[in-house]
Amino acid sequence: MKFGSIALALAALLSSANARAEGWLRVDGTQIVDDSGQLVILRGMGLGGWMLQEGYMLKLGELGQQHVIRAKLVELVGEKRTAEFYRAWLDNHTTEADIDQMAKWGFNSVRLPIHFDQLTLPSDKEPKAGEDTWLEDGFQRIDRLLEWSRKHGIYLILDLHAAPGGQGNDLAISDRDPTKPSLWESAENQRKTVVLWKKLAARYKDEPWIGAYDVINEPNWSFATPGKGNGCDETENKGVWELQQRITKAIREVDQRHIVIIEGNCWGNNYRGLPPAWDANMAISFHKYWNRNDPASVSAIEELRDRYNRPVWLGESGENSNVWFRDSIALVEGDGIGWAFWPLKKIGFNQPLEIDPGPGWARIVAWATGKGPKPGADEAFAAMMQLAENSRFDRNIPKPDVIDAMMRQPHDSAARPFITRLLGTAPLTIRAADYDLGTAGVAYFDAADANYHVATGGERTLWNNGTTYRNDGVDIAREADGTPYVTEFVTSEWMRFSADVAVAGRRSVTIRARSAKGGRVGIDERGAAIAAGTDWQTLDLGSIDLLAGRGSVVLRAIDCSDCEIESLTLAPR
Repeated sequence: MKFGSIALALAALLSSANARAEGWLRVDGTQIVDDSGQLVILRGMGLGGWMLQEGYMLKLGELGQQHVIRAKLVELVGEKRTAEFYRAWLDNHTTEADIDQMAKWGFNSVRLPIHFDQLTLPSDKEPKAGEDTWLEDGFQRIDRLLEWSRKHGIYLILDLHAAPGGQGNDLAISDRDPTKPSLWESAENQRKTVVLWKKLAARYKDEPWIGAYDVINEPNWSFATPGKGNGCDETENKGVWELQQRITKAIREVDQRHIVIIEGNCWGNNYRGLPPAWDANMAISFHKYWNRNDPASVSAIEELRDRYNRPVWLGESGENSNVWFRDSIALVEGDGIGWAFWPLKKIGFNQPLEIDPGPGWARIVAWATGKGPKPGADEAFAAMMQLAENSRFDRNIPKPDVIDAMMRQPHDSAARPFITRLLGTAPLTIRAADYDLGTAGVAYFDAADANYHVATGGERTLWNNGTTYRNDGVDIAREADGTPYVTEFVTSEWMRFSADVAVAGRRSVTIRARSAKGGRVGIDERGAAIAAGTDWQTLDLGSIDLLAGRGSVVLRAIDCSDCEIESLTLAPR
């Protein structure tokens, strides 16, 4: 796997604050600090999809919960082979290589979403009611993750993502079976949750590289109408607070040192009815998706921070464009708030690592979602094991543009070459899809560059309509051989292409372009016409003077409704 030099150097570009915290984390008023009292801004990723699969991460959004996905796989290949797949998935998805690379990128924390069934049996499967069977293999996986985190200077935050019974009506996020009692409807599920946290705390009480305990991910339950709604209209949230108080009490019986993180109802955002802070070493989490990145979007949580004199932490966010990533991180870091984005990897293009599932997985997806024939058992099993293998770090596709948006751009808005390029006396050809890294309005401009559907109340919107290669607003598609090119390049949009100019001088600029309807693009107001057609054409756009050092050329869509750009070439003139 090849990482561009830009991506590998990003850690050095971080602001100096807190990137290298040492020792135990603790609460100090509204801040999280380390042993020396230094402010720590947590910068992290969630390991979504590892111990708990969600359908959308596997292109199986219509199936939703992990137990539903698993049942479909059993239907295809049987229980024994399905169990083999899940063992391979757990072994491959997250390894030391992932944590090592996160540290090199500049992250200082990782959030582990835990499915309770990795550590204990469901209440209705216990051999003896009211007792707990502990699954040592799951605990040992956490032990290994902690060992890697310690080695690479990454704080590990434990997150109970799927509590016994499931904690809400958003079924997939906690693998909830709605035919069984939820966490909130079962005293036994609540007891098991409390005991599980006590077990975890007892095991890790002396580990300074455990950053915190995030005790229940995204409660989303309407107590007035059980089974309906996600708790956004609840005014008291009494059940949410009482259970988290019980968990905190159980943790403190064995561990007085680690931070306890609480979450509100309505996916971690409804804090109405919150009692006075019940623990001195407690922080408050909120989650942020698809809204605006302005002061108003965080004003309520910051008011809560000041009123309760406890730190707040953006415990989950993401699933958007680079523009949205950059703006949200700049917003919260500017107010001294740390973050953990979601997820580190999945099948898809808008996170640091992409899993290529292989062609066979698409046939399983088509069958499982009612859109294709049932694959044979051997074919399906081979595809499943290929997916498990491809989830491993060395088989992942790195996304340097996503890392740049998270780690550099919140502190540095300058455009930078997507890959290192040296322009000497020979012609230099740059793929159009390799336009510069940087913020919208600096590296490129596109008519749509983020999804704000929660703020607008409208439909979800795409930014890169091709959903491949990069996570900016620029629309990218692929040739049959996989080569990326820019598509839907429309009037007023533009892209910047930079290089390190070793030899100053005048350079001609040519591009390879096409447009079914015809159009005009250029590096100046005149531009050159693209004749209507489906074949790639070479266009001479004139010339440009470049001084030694960092130089750039900007390609503009002057009059286009469907222009496509394959490449740009600079040559001596």
